Amino acid sequence: MARRDPLILRWIACAIACATVDSAVAAADTWLDQARTAFRAGHTDEAISLAGRAIQMAPDDPRGYELRGDIHAAARKSAEAVADYSRALKLDPRRAELFDRRGSEQFKLGRIAESIADFDRYIQLRPDQERQHWKRGISYYYAGRYGEGRKQFDGYQTFDSNDVENAVWRYLCMAKSAGVERARADILKVKDDRRVPMRQVYELFAGRTTPEDVLRAATSGEPPPAQLNERVFYAHLYVGLYYEAVGDTRRALEHIAEAERHRIAHYMWDVARVHATRLREADRDEKP
Repeated sequence: MARRDPLILRWIACAIACATVDSAVAAADTWLDQARTAFRAGHTDEAISLAGRAIQMAPDDPRGYELRGDIHAAARKSAEAVADYSRALKLDPRRAELFDRRGSEQFKLGRIAESIADFDRYIQLRPDQERQHWKRGISYYYAGRYGEGRKQFDGYQTFDSNDVENAVWRYLCMAKSAGVERARADILKVKDDRRVPMRQVYELFAGRTTPEDVLRAATSGEPPPAQLNERVFYAHLYVGLYYEAVGDTRRALEHIAEAERHRIAHYMWDVARVHATRLREADRDEKP
């Protein structure tokens, strides 16, 4: 009987293994496509299940974890999203955008330090994104890193000088570290943020109007219900933050809790929710 060349045997084994992997990846691609289709159709649970099948077929492919993480994030299942993004990053730690997405979900879970670590890693991999990363600035604020928060919002001003919210968050960082009077005197100049009631919000923090003016502007006219809800959300959020800056924590909680009740599909709603939770916890701790 002829003796087989060990090199040929290894080549055959490798070819079989590669074919098996290719077959698994192809099958996983099919499941991923079906998961995306289900998700676009609004069938979230089905999409999660289909993404799970893709992961079973190709457990070393980060794409399955990434997609399932995105679906979990959209479904407001932040803990599950973080777990999936972590698995994807373990397989491919150069996927910068996943650090950014995981950082956002960490923040929603109230894990402020972890959100900053993820945003930092994202910016290390994508330094061109640093000046516009307002989410990191907000995380700095909640971490009590006010100097770094101010610096982040200063950087954002060079990206967009027309954003009242950026000016306000810089003000909030300054108010914590240097006092309200200094923050007001040094408030960033904003050209023309046309979102209602952002002009009135800016005037409030600049010391030229009142919380009542902001709330009145939010309900002026006859906007469609969704637009009215968004206006009222932002009005109560920033009125609440204003009251907190001047030391009135009772009214701050009142208004930020009201903002939380006016849910919108934006990261800022999670900021309101996280902030309201922190204020409630502080209020409970102060009570005998």
